[in-house]
Amino acid sequence: MNSQKSISNRNPPPNNRQLLILLGLLVGLIVGIIWLLNLLVNGLIGLIPLSVEQWLGSVIVPVYEQQAQPSLAQDTLNQLLNRLEKQLPPQKYQHRDYRVLYLPDDTVNALALPGDVIVIYAGLVQQVESENELMMVLGHELGHFAYRDHLRGLGRNLLLQAAIAYFIGDAGAIQSAAASALAAVSQSRFSQSQELQADEFGLVLLQQTYGHVAGATDFFARMSQKKGANRALLSTHPASEKRVMELQRLIEKQNYPIKERSPLPKSL
Repeated sequence: MNSQKSISNRNPPPNNRQLLILLGLLVGLIVGIIWLLNLLVNGLIGLIPLSVEQWLGSVIVPVYEQQAQPSLAQDTLNQLLNRLEKQLPPQKYQHRDYRVLYLPDDTVNALALPGDVIVIYAGLVQQVESENELMMVLGHELGHFAYRDHLRGLGRNLLLQAAIAYFIGDAGAIQSAAASALAAVSQSRFSQSQELQADEFGLVLLQQTYGHVAGATDFFARMSQKKGANRALLSTHPASEKRVMELQRLIEKQNYPIKERSPLPKSL
């Protein structure tokens, strides 16, 4: 009897402090794995060949194509996009062929999809007040393509889900990770630095296209002040005051002129 009591005293049950330490170590391990996965994805994004990106587009884009309706508005948006494309360095973008899909939906949003596709919702077009504003939005999305931001969020999402599935041994979860690619694209949120990079890219294209940057901040500033609207753009592309101020700083720094805005094409 005494020997049993002696053995149990040598192996007392863990106290609350020990449990908290173990829990902290486990959480730290999980956070560390996620951080390493994030670094891995960011490092590999630049190595993804164009053919792989186009393959991803062939999986994702058809879902949006089914929602889009060929229309004069979509043709006009593609004409505007072509004007911006002419300002891109041909040696770097010669194998790209960007196009717009116009979705007749009240959502105020724009998306950059693998496969060189920009999705523009009718709700966004209804909010813009000049051609220049719309061109800034299109240029901003081209900036996400240039820095491959549209692949980073998708890659992180899929890699994280696949890693979790691997550790818990759930093959069905791996399939679920692949199936969630579409949701990852539509809900992807970019960091402040990614947004500012894309804004600067769009700003340069705006200057090169018009010879001035009127309308560069109008749309983002207006959207950030509206309340109660269906503005998915603000959940995926945060339009903060800091972002508008940074654009204004760049305009002053580069001494970009601001002239008359062009009206929206009648087809829009």
